[in-house]
Amino acid sequence: VLDTKDLQVFKVTVNGQDAKFAFGEKHSFKGTPLEITFPFELRRGQEAIVEISFESSPKSSALQWFSPEQTSGKEHPFLFSQCQATHCRAILPCQDTPAVKLTYYAEISVPKELVALMSATRDGEVPDPEDSSRKIYRFSQNVPIPCYLIALVVGALESRKIGPRTLVWAEKELVDKSAYEFAEAEAMLKTAEDLAGPYVWGQYDLLVLPPSFPYGGMENPCLTFVTPTLLAGDRSLSNVIAHEISHSWTGNLVTNKTWEHFWLNEGHTVYLERRIGGRLFGEQFRHFQALGGWRELQNTINTLGDKNPITNLIPNLSEVDPDVAYSSVPYEKGFALLFYLEQLLGGPDIFIGFLKAYIQQFAYRSIVTEDWKRFLYSYFKDKVGSFLCFLSVILCFLIFDRYDMTLANACVALSQRWIKAKESNLGSFSSADLKEMSSHQLIEFLALLLLEGSLPVSHVKRMQQVYNFNAIYNSEIRFRWLLLCIKSKWEEAIPLALKMATDQGRMKFTRPLFRELYNFDKSRDLAVKTFLEHRASMHPTTSMLVAKDLKLDQ
Repeated sequence: VLDTKDLQVFKVTVNGQDAKFAFGEKHSFKGTPLEITFPFELRRGQEAIVEISFESSPKSSALQWFSPEQTSGKEHPFLFSQCQATHCRAILPCQDTPAVKLTYYAEISVPKELVALMSATRDGEVPDPEDSSRKIYRFSQNVPIPCYLIALVVGALESRKIGPRTLVWAEKELVDKSAYEFAEAEAMLKTAEDLAGPYVWGQYDLLVLPPSFPYGGMENPCLTFVTPTLLAGDRSLSNVIAHEISHSWTGNLVTNKTWEHFWLNEGHTVYLERRIGGRLFGEQFRHFQALGGWRELQNTINTLGDKNPITNLIPNLSEVDPDVAYSSVPYEKGFALLFYLEQLLGGPDIFIGFLKAYIQQFAYRSIVTEDWKRFLYSYFKDKVGSFLCFLSVILCFLIFDRYDMTLANACVALSQRWIKAKESNLGSFSSADLKEMSSHQLIEFLALLLLEGSLPVSHVKRMQQVYNFNAIYNSEIRFRWLLLCIKSKWEEAIPLALKMATDQGRMKFTRPLFRELYNFDKSRDLAVKTFLEHRASMHPTTSMLVAKDLKLDQ
């Protein structure tokens, strides 16, 4: 039995003999099981080669196809895949679960002016013997991976070498900007190897996708996919690269066995990402990022509701689409637990020893939280007394003095001034307020204001006058600023918020912007109308989830 979703199957053979096959019952989001009956009895130890001739649907939930007009170059079409969590089955029949790992070899035939790349080692290219206008690219992935890490991109791509094992790939309009932005990749890789052990994947390339890519990054092995919203021009959003690099150990080598245990992938990856940041930019910076993550978690729980079962560290996903359950919880609640344990069990140097041993213990396997917990207890068996707090139902890592506040204090002070300001005090603010603040601190300042909910319109208008946030195109700052404007019901921001929600499709930005525009009576109808106009050019996952956010898909 293999998973499929919207696939047509034409023929199946086993060891060259025709095999009977049938589709089972269709499920709303899981697709349709493909049941193959072997034409002979299989003996123990006998190898069976199953060949399936099939075709994916133009509406595949794993693929986004662009016409030439939708690309930067406007000349050639473009295709990319996104298989996590359960969309590989919408490209090919497979056992679409992270519990199963496989190696793969692929040959991809494309028009010869285009380039194909996969989450694998590039194995050369040859002319297509069946069509002289095409060429065949070959790929092999010899490290076993779960099929959510199978990935394909085809487009008019160029590359720039930015390190001994790293090329950056993008359309030519963005390739030089991308090479500058991600130049720290090799330093991050070296730091990650020092923290987590050898990098086993050989090449580490980066691919910058069109703006509709729904995530910040996707850790496809050998070829990280990233959003162009990271191109801030000052390398300030490179923590996403550190995150995707870290997945080469936590996620891609040690994998969650089911999506309920997604925190094992993401909590450990955020922990490693921030350890890399701490090494490269200082321990105060790591604590500042950790505090920002805690705010992000508070925000998510405010949005989802604190009794919502998907805010559990290990949610029950029976009959729940993992895409619908996706949030910052496994990332930031998972990180908060590990950060708490680091401080409880002897500090960063001791805890990284545990992490390295954990990766070594479970590499190439898929595990559940119980496996992690058993290993934690055996590794720290001399410290079992320390776990009394950890074992209680209420995890007591809500203690704020665990964060170094040096970099956060300026953000807290300025946000408090705005929150407490009366109309008559607004003249006391000036552009000098931001003179000493980094872009990371501006993000935190706006995040603190968002936790308040909203400000009076007079305040956001004055903020625009003195800080001119509308002129900032760093995506993380712009997103929080526009969200604050809409929450504060400033009508002049509506067109800017709609533009940001549709010019790019990273769900971290697009979904909250559409949600707040829907909540504001003055922009609700326009938000729905704008979504419907743009829906056809959105990524299938983004389109499905924004439709739910806008109550169009009840």
